[in-house]
Amino acid sequence: MKKKTLVLGASTNPDRYAYMAAHLLKENGHPVVPVGIKKGEVAGERILMLQEKPGIKDVDTVTLYLGPSNQKEWYEYIISLKPKRILFNPGTENEELEQIAKNNNIETEQACTLVLLRTNQY
Repeated sequence: MKKKTLVLGASTNPDRYAYMAAHLLKENGHPVVPVGIKKGEVAGERILMLQEKPGIKDVDTVTLYLGPSNQKEWYEYIISLKPKRILFNPGTENEELEQIAKNNNIETEQACTLVLLRTNQY
């Protein structure tokens, strides 16, 4: 099953995990919506500006590449997307956001998107 995935903290830098995840998601046939703070393109998709809080429908998964200290101002936006789940990649773990998500019936998982994709657990 293909899962529309919002990559939060998208980057045009090939050394960043968010960049690698966007490409691997696309290679695995998942629709990718990159959202970040710098304009550009990743995996053939235009990076949408986080500051504009783009409205995106039918989001299955939000995969986080923002550290906890940078997440707080985006809590409402993330929850407003009504994703089925939020993936907290290594270094993005945040108990406060996990609790808010659970209170909104959003599944959370502390896992690496790249590992989940490579092991067919995505």
